[in-house]
Amino acid sequence: MDARVTSLPATAGLAAGLAALAPLGPRRSAAGIAYDALRQAVIGLALPPGTILSRADLAARLGVSQTPVREALIRLQEEGLIEVVPHASTRVARIDLASAREASFLRLSIELEAVRRLAADPAPALAAALRAEIARMRELHAQGQQEAVAAADEEFHARLLTAAGVPGLVDLIRSRSGHLDRLRRLHLPAPGKAERILAEHAAVAEAIIARDPAAAEQALRRHLSHTLAELDRIRGATPEYF
Repeated sequence: MDARVTSLPATAGLAAGLAALAPLGPRRSAAGIAYDALRQAVIGLALPPGTILSRADLAARLGVSQTPVREALIRLQEEGLIEVVPHASTRVARIDLASAREASFLRLSIELEAVRRLAADPAPALAAALRAEIARMRELHAQGQQEAVAAADEEFHARLLTAAGVPGLVDLIRSRSGHLDRLRRLHLPAPGKAERILAEHAAVAEAIIARDPAAAEQALRRHLSHTLAELDRIRGATPEYF
């Protein structure tokens, strides 16, 4: 009996103390920061295939110790973007076409289902959100910000998955799409490519807004097919990347 009585104030005090604590918010580790920076450099082709990577040099450039750089390189190796030759070197991997095709299949399968669901029952706020994304991308393109256009393209597709209720699949697709994403970066500067992306995003968005699942699927399939269709031309222009 005495034990129960004496425990009550402590329990109440603990609850009050927990209620007073503010959430800490998201924290990013040094390894996470290094991974994001290195992956962006690889995907954006600032570090092209064949580039030799030194942990010491990368750590100095990023302002971190070698341990988070090592962890970041391990993650990139797991994605197939980095090759480690024991007792020799660490280098950026060449673009693997089999991996790119698999990523395209995965992405198409998931996103087709996402736009079908969205077009069947679009949320009231979705129309404004999609149109705002497209308007922002048009503005970035008009300003000549190619890297920002590429990022906005990825964000548009991530918004579709989030709106469809499967935001966790964004990271899944990203982790499998490194080789495909580098192909897409090689393709982006092609004449008319950016304008075509904008037009196709608009076609997908308007089909969803019009509650037309078949048209949304058709527009998305057309949109996601171009890079692999242009593979021979891309590879012919940049054979050193493959």
